[in-house]
Amino acid sequence: MRKFEDSVYDLIVETSTNLPGDVRRAIAAGRALEDKDTRSGLALATIAQNIGMAEHQISPICQDTGMPTFVIHTPVGVNQLEMKRDIRKAVVRATRDGKLRPNSVDSLTGGNSGDNLGEGTPVIHFEQWEEEYIDVRLILKGGGCENKNIQYSLPADLEGLGRAGRDLDGIRKCILHAIYQAQGQGCSAGFIGVGIGGDRTSGYELAKKQLFRKVDDMNPIPELRELENYMMENANKLGIGTMGFGGEVTLLGCKVGVMNRLPASFFVSVAYNCWAFRRQGVLIDTATGDIREWLYERGSGISVGAVTAETPPDVNAAGTEGSGDSAVRPAAAERSAAISADTAGGAREIRLTTPISVEDIRRLRVGDVVILSGEMHTGRDALHKYLIDHESPVDLSGAVIYHCGPVMLKDEEGWHVKAAGPTTSIREEPYQGDIIRKFGIRAVIGKGGMGAKTLQALHDHGGVYLNAIGGAAQYYAECIKKVNGVDFLEFGIPEAMWHLTIDGFAAIVTMDSHGNSLHADVEKDSASKLALFREAVFK
Repeated sequence: MRKFEDSVYDLIVETSTNLPGDVRRAIAAGRALEDKDTRSGLALATIAQNIGMAEHQISPICQDTGMPTFVIHTPVGVNQLEMKRDIRKAVVRATRDGKLRPNSVDSLTGGNSGDNLGEGTPVIHFEQWEEEYIDVRLILKGGGCENKNIQYSLPADLEGLGRAGRDLDGIRKCILHAIYQAQGQGCSAGFIGVGIGGDRTSGYELAKKQLFRKVDDMNPIPELRELENYMMENANKLGIGTMGFGGEVTLLGCKVGVMNRLPASFFVSVAYNCWAFRRQGVLIDTATGDIREWLYERGSGISVGAVTAETPPDVNAAGTEGSGDSAVRPAAAERSAAISADTAGGAREIRLTTPISVEDIRRLRVGDVVILSGEMHTGRDALHKYLIDHESPVDLSGAVIYHCGPVMLKDEEGWHVKAAGPTTSIREEPYQGDIIRKFGIRAVIGKGGMGAKTLQALHDHGGVYLNAIGGAAQYYAECIKKVNGVDFLEFGIPEAMWHLTIDGFAAIVTMDSHGNSLHADVEKDSASKLALFREAVFK
């Protein structure tokens, strides 16, 4: 199959850069339900803009391109060893071209392979069948949503819902709890796959396989079809909303599968996927390796609320959507208008340039939109761990730290940012408060919020947490004007400390220096609504 490697490469590029039609329609339907003049409405508008930009520029929708996971059906007699070699070549090629971020890390040394190859990566599942063609499906599921996967062993006592038994009521409780515990950390609004039964390994595999189903299909098992419909009708009543900002749309799709189990075991496994639901598939000719058919409708031209490939996203000075070629690389003023348009009934827009003074920080309140310019520094898990016991290579007094692992490419002119959305911040909770105090950091940017320790440090020292829109990797990459330098490249590209000049970088204050946290408020509110389900439904 001479063309097989090229076909797999094309599949990777399509999956990373262009959301399929069924996913786009689900996002558009969710957007129609959300009040556009709220934080969640704003987030969905930004998501729609990012989808159009990624497709137009053929760049990753989200900077976290996840763990490439292939599920392949082959006719008897096809050489799977050769196919695996070609898949690995295609993965290396896609990484080199900036369509995948180097995400394969040695679990013992912490070293990044740099090419997405390593023990266990990429993940490739082969199955034989009696058809005469090859079916190759790929899912790119990022670490933020992968971390919100959860498995329950029934019976179990669940927060806010009480006892979950070995029955359909117990399963419903598990799914509701899975959505509740994700909050905004998995880049809601999301999609979930659920596996009922199996063992601990096969249950998770079954759950993830549900994500390969089409969003608008119907479950052939009546009990499961009813369960899926129930979740779609009721999960959004939790009020978690897009990015965990609160709102009407938390869940965009739910698919449930079932398998037999051991008498002593009853597992319910939930695979949580973010809004950037990147999965695609192809049918491949066994003689040539050419693509015969795309298995999911390709997204080109399908609107996600007034955004298509033919009419790229654009925002005018009034903050309303239009169209035009200028939208491919919107100006700073346009980006600022997009994210600051009457958020939550009239939020203030504050423009700040780094380094930021404590006086400017103390004036900020939850709900304010901050438009940043100046220099910003990226930092994720490896850097935060390092800074606890070491000095910073640059002065961080008054600085902004961005929880981001960008996709970067280097040529003769230097480094270029290809994708740069926020990562899930809660992973840095053990370190962040101490680092804020130690270095004088004034603002932390990420997604999903942080906990009590960080909130206390923001209060004591004078800092804010700014929530960027998770997955909007192209939207934010356009705000980065120059790569000033990099430290700790030995940590790997995602974990290195990148020093970036930004202009018009917009994010929302969700934790301020006065002890207020939108994330804590939304979690408290959704917990009370979860308790209402227990009282009204699960008596």
